[in-house]
Amino acid sequence: MTLSRRTLLAAGAAASLVPAGIAAQRRGSNAARFSLGYAPHEGSFASRGGRIEQIAYAADQGFTAWEDNEAATRSVAEQEQMAKALAQRGMTMGVFVASMPKWSQSRPLLGANDGAEREAFLADIRASLDVAKRLNAKRMTVVTGFMDPKVPVDIQTARVIDVMRRAGDIVAPSGTAMVMEPLNTRTNHPGVYMQTISQGYAVARGANSPAVKILADLYHEQIQSGNLIPTLDTCWNEIGYIQLGDNPGRNEPSTGEINFASVVKWLKAQRYTGVIGMEHGNSIAGRAGEDRLIAAYREIDAA
Repeated sequence: MTLSRRTLLAAGAAASLVPAGIAAQRRGSNAARFSLGYAPHEGSFASRGGRIEQIAYAADQGFTAWEDNEAATRSVAEQEQMAKALAQRGMTMGVFVASMPKWSQSRPLLGANDGAEREAFLADIRASLDVAKRLNAKRMTVVTGFMDPKVPVDIQTARVIDVMRRAGDIVAPSGTAMVMEPLNTRTNHPGVYMQTISQGYAVARGANSPAVKILADLYHEQIQSGNLIPTLDTCWNEIGYIQLGDNPGRNEPSTGEINFASVVKWLKAQRYTGVIGMEHGNSIAGRAGEDRLIAAYREIDAA
């Protein structure tokens, strides 16, 4: 999560181009719909225009969902415009970030002795419900903050569980759920509190709320722990959202070490019908990279 999604989108690295025939097939509109709810985001198809034009293009290529981590920072008019565009195309809204951490300050400290940051977090959650309603979003991303070196880890865990339970009480009546995102500390986010899906499982079980689930970002989990399918299987009843991104590089499937075809096959076996966020950049800039992105998802979707 953190990387500004715009930074991710700008990422470009040398890689093999998709064969011309495959790329050409992807340029047409009104392609067959994907069998799972893969969700591009602003920048995935940057060559096609602004946010609304990109939504239209994604729909024409068969994508049925969209996500926008920064939606809460946009004006009400922009949020309503995006919601209208998604509704017109029959697309599902994925996650947005409900409480954005202060990355440069390594805050909040939700497990600290001082409860002020927990109260500020809860205020963000309350405010996010209006955004979720506007966008018809059923999932909101939350990050459980950073480690406080002055407080024992077990005490911090208890406090994080407490604040997530309180947040769940706020959110549950809306029918929406927060999804807590574990983040890797080895490449991107040193010092964060929640680092693995299994840690998220412990917090979700402790919070014991239908509005508190886990966001399984497989890029982060591959770096931090690996063992993706067994971990998903063990924690499945507390996982509320999936995001993909290959490692290394955090680009589209087929650019790194993760066997996404096997992951998708497993998700289909679970009859997963939720959104799958395309939480990564394009390995090649411009339309060639966009064609490559679509082809990569066609390949894994056929698993």
